[in-house]
Amino acid sequence: MNKAHPPVLNATIRHQSLGLGLLALVLFIVGNWHQQIIGFDSRFVVFAQEMLRHGPSFFPTTYGQPYADYLATSTLLTWLFSLPLGQVTSFTAWLPTAIASGFIVTLMYRLTAPYSTRWGLLSIAMLLLSSTFISETRAVSLDQMLAAVALAVFYLGYAHDHFGAAKRLHWLFLLLILGFAIRGPIGLVIPTGVLCSYYALNRQWRQLFTFGVLALALLAACVGLLLLLAKLSGGEEFMQDVIRMQFLGRMDGTEGSSGVLYYFTSSLGNYALGYPLALLVLLAIAAGGRRTPGPALQLVVYCAAAGLLVMLGLSVPQAKKARYILPMLPMAAIIAAYPFQVTQGRLFALLRGLMLGIWTVLPALLAIGLVVARRRYPEQLSSLGLIFTVLAVLQVLALAALLKSRLRPLAPAFAAVLALWSTYIIVVEPLERSLYDTRTFTLAVKAQTLQQPAPVVLHGLGKDAKAIKFMVNFDCDKVPLFTQSAADLALLQAPAWLVMSADDYNALQDPRWHAITPTVTGEFDKNPYVLLHLVKAPSP
Repeated sequence: MNKAHPPVLNATIRHQSLGLGLLALVLFIVGNWHQQIIGFDSRFVVFAQEMLRHGPSFFPTTYGQPYADYLATSTLLTWLFSLPLGQVTSFTAWLPTAIASGFIVTLMYRLTAPYSTRWGLLSIAMLLLSSTFISETRAVSLDQMLAAVALAVFYLGYAHDHFGAAKRLHWLFLLLILGFAIRGPIGLVIPTGVLCSYYALNRQWRQLFTFGVLALALLAACVGLLLLLAKLSGGEEFMQDVIRMQFLGRMDGTEGSSGVLYYFTSSLGNYALGYPLALLVLLAIAAGGRRTPGPALQLVVYCAAAGLLVMLGLSVPQAKKARYILPMLPMAAIIAAYPFQVTQGRLFALLRGLMLGIWTVLPALLAIGLVVARRRYPEQLSSLGLIFTVLAVLQVLALAALLKSRLRPLAPAFAAVLALWSTYIIVVEPLERSLYDTRTFTLAVKAQTLQQPAPVVLHGLGKDAKAIKFMVNFDCDKVPLFTQSAADLALLQAPAWLVMSADDYNALQDPRWHAITPTVTGEFDKNPYVLLHLVKAPSP
């Protein structure tokens, strides 16, 4: 380590980092007051709705039964934010993730600003311009929360060696416990691996061994406590479900599997712009040949090792999803912005030009993309005047900034950030919620069942799949009945309300079912669905 002129993490940088984190938080929550819940968020909102009705528990619940795949940590946070309102909304559901994302922004600036405030700000810009970060920040994302924990662990280890910060070992282990509470075993393993990669590169073998052994002991203790809580919550059978879902299921591919190189290839799109640009920067560094690395380049190397470890470690389990490797994204963003920290090198100059060009024309590219998208979704995207105005203003500002050297490259970068986030918030989110609407049909069903109470039967809606998207809007303790086959339908007792897809309804062979006229028809999660009122069960 080069400590001849160590960088200084002074009070100004600390205050700036907090201000940036708060500004980012405002961006992350703007417009998120009472949006429709769709997709994967539905599960976590149902968890919080049940907790709001029945009180806290160690595991979240669905249909009144504990759910084995997660501890209730994130649900508890949503519950706390929802208590003052008396209901779970998109704002209270997304707020824990938004806070975690703001925390990531704060820590990234504190890591890089002691070397250069421009590097710090552009690292944040690269983070905010990465696609998966945007979609996960405005959602319930345990992996985004884990990314904040992993970065905090890395920061504490790095700041002790390079910024003269105190060695806060107790905070490290509290963060590991928090990671486990949020994401289970992987939530402790990933932050541990990130810091161990730093110790290994630094050849701090004593710290590596000590921290690794203590983290392993902590993992064993946390797993033991997890299984004990599972047994107390649901007995031996539920404990076996926890083992299957949180351990074995992810390793053996029963939750789905992908190739070994999935993360390395798919991230070119899922984590653009940060990840592909970080790869180009690393290639430029490698092409520069051997030289004594300064502290800034050392930080890049540490970030590369930490990000690589996350991607390699999560490539071992068969179950792979793009959001799982979110902990590597802050590292990739720091690397991607590194060309603006160095002043020498032709390849770095080319990369600076490439990035500046992308940032400058991004508002125009987004406008062109919206024109193309409107041809595919003419009804949903009929009114785009507001976003076109916003993009036009940002495009003018970005071009004007090119003429003033003191505004380059920060002004074009943050014009691109505002353009991308504005497009996502004003256009993409409403479009997704229109296409995958589940609330309109469900509320119509609920109105009918309140007028004429009877059991609700969900046909062909898996308990942990589309049924959750139905229940998140139904929002009550009424536990539906579930059927899967025509034989199950024949056993139904009248009266009952029967929900099924229009395809399943049309596929029923028995003409007596078609004699029942649907009470409600509508779109549910991009598919036509019907509600049948079973006043008298069809008989042979």
